[in-house]
Amino acid sequence: MLILHLDKSGRGPIIYLYLRCSWRNLKIMIKTIINTAVVGAISMLLFAACGQRNTTTAFTKSGLDRRNFQRVIDGDSTDLFVLTNAAGMEVCITNYGGRIVSMMVPDAEGEFRDVVLGFDNIDEYTSRPSSFGATIGRFANRIKHGRFVLGSDTVRLDVNSGIHTIHGGSEGWQYQVFDAVQPDDSTLVLAYLSPDGEGGFPGEVNVEVTLSLGHRNELAIDYRASTTKTTVMNMTNHSFFNLSGDAGNTILNDILFVNADGFTPLDSTLVPTGEITPVKGTPFDFTKPLAIGEGMARDTLHEQLRVAGGIDHNFVLNTRHDPLVPAARLYSPRSGIVMEVYTTEPGLQVYTGNMLDGSRIGKRQQPYDKQVAVCLEAQHFPDSPNNPQFPSTVIEPGTPYRSSCTYRFLTER
Repeated sequence: MLILHLDKSGRGPIIYLYLRCSWRNLKIMIKTIINTAVVGAISMLLFAACGQRNTTTAFTKSGLDRRNFQRVIDGDSTDLFVLTNAAGMEVCITNYGGRIVSMMVPDAEGEFRDVVLGFDNIDEYTSRPSSFGATIGRFANRIKHGRFVLGSDTVRLDVNSGIHTIHGGSEGWQYQVFDAVQPDDSTLVLAYLSPDGEGGFPGEVNVEVTLSLGHRNELAIDYRASTTKTTVMNMTNHSFFNLSGDAGNTILNDILFVNADGFTPLDSTLVPTGEITPVKGTPFDFTKPLAIGEGMARDTLHEQLRVAGGIDHNFVLNTRHDPLVPAARLYSPRSGIVMEVYTTEPGLQVYTGNMLDGSRIGKRQQPYDKQVAVCLEAQHFPDSPNNPQFPSTVIEPGTPYRSSCTYRFLTER
């Protein structure tokens, strides 16, 4: 369906068209009757009609050049989308993997800082596998040995992390191009149709991710999905946060609060043992705000820190799926920036960037070294399909998948 939209923003009226249709279904039909070269041309034309509001080239507040994100990957067009609010906050997102590329928020002095790690061109995302800023699916985190039992069937997945599957396998959604529609300056809607059997997962899954930038400097991420077969789902966003705005600083002095009395310990291959262990008396006790490095220093020889090279663990939240109860709070003494996390999910994966090794050069030519960022990933527990005592990740046809996470930014001194 073609819709005519009149934009009455402060820049003056702009008329544009976009497609309110099953874009991916349309493209699949086209591919069955014409060759790949023609599909590429049609894809570019249709993509221009599906939500492209601004065609002028300009550097974003974070210094990104949109042209560096405009490519055609396997017949699908990628781009950079910019969300803004009245307070001047800016979030840049590429539809390649639904990735947050930059996030400009004001510090305690009113200066804007980019608080997420990322790259200044699409080629850095496509040249090497990574999860920087990505929308993760179908299943965030690890599934042991890449298999699980669903009903009477054993599901076998693409194994891409040693002997396990991580983040949906090598065909995970961080490596897919989403269809994108930007209905206004502060909202982006991403859609993807995952075919039955992708990565080994059963069911055709239609997913929609809405990212909304609010007037209180909060980025809300809402996930919706439906399936044609019984399957498992576990989505999250994998942004790497450094609230100082400078990846030359580690996050070990940042103050962390996690509203969780328990965590799920890992075996030697980084999958949960199936237990839930109290955080009290361990390096994982952030029930009171504490510097990340100070927390880990409680017991530097703790077996769980040794296994993961730091923190890379799922915390069992006390929030009872209530999106109004804070799940976590992170504070940078360097910038005065505070980030609060709210979610409907039962778990929060805290990852202190232990596997970063300086080999990736990010925005502003900064090398990303160990522990220069922390991920706070709202999700169900890792390896839930193999642990029936964990909250279920099974979804059925006719019962939609729904999840939400909000990152809210403020300042204090």
